[in-house]
Amino acid sequence: MKRSSIDKIISYIGLVSAAVLLAASAVLYGTYLFIHNEVSTQLKPQNITLPAEGSAAFNALPQADQDAVKPFAGQQVTTGQQAKVFADNYIGAHLQKIGGGKSYSELSAESMANPSDAALAGKVNTVFRGETLRGILLNAYAFDTMAVVAKFVAAGALVAGVILVGLSILGFQHAKKAATPKRKK
Repeated sequence: MKRSSIDKIISYIGLVSAAVLLAASAVLYGTYLFIHNEVSTQLKPQNITLPAEGSAAFNALPQADQDAVKPFAGQQVTTGQQAKVFADNYIGAHLQKIGGGKSYSELSAESMANPSDAALAGKVNTVFRGETLRGILLNAYAFDTMAVVAKFVAAGALVAGVILVGLSILGFQHAKKAATPKRKK
């Protein structure tokens, strides 16, 4: 097989691969936009606001949680990262305090063993609700994180696709050059 034919075959394969990568990039970026928008659209109507720095609610948090909340202090929760901080460093801190460091399942087991303890039953109910809200917010964070990953993969596919287009063009140029007979001096 002639060198120019091999160059053309490889260049066509490169162009097809580039087209697949560019299409994947567009789909992945569209996925990022859709998921990121959905997370924000679902969080906004909840009107969840992180406590403002210096407020009583902010100051009641342990220092590590204050440090985590500080970049978003006073902001409405509209992103996955904000949802994670609210879930882990605000709700989570309160649940630790309410439950005395015990999980919902531990408190529930205690409550079932002591069915007449109304205070314990109230704690169980509060911790259950808090853990449910945490779970919902952490799902928003997980989906938003997947969206960000899709965005970076889309960028990588775009770059790879553009590089393959360039390499294919160079391959066709080389095929043309290889097909041209060389002049003898």
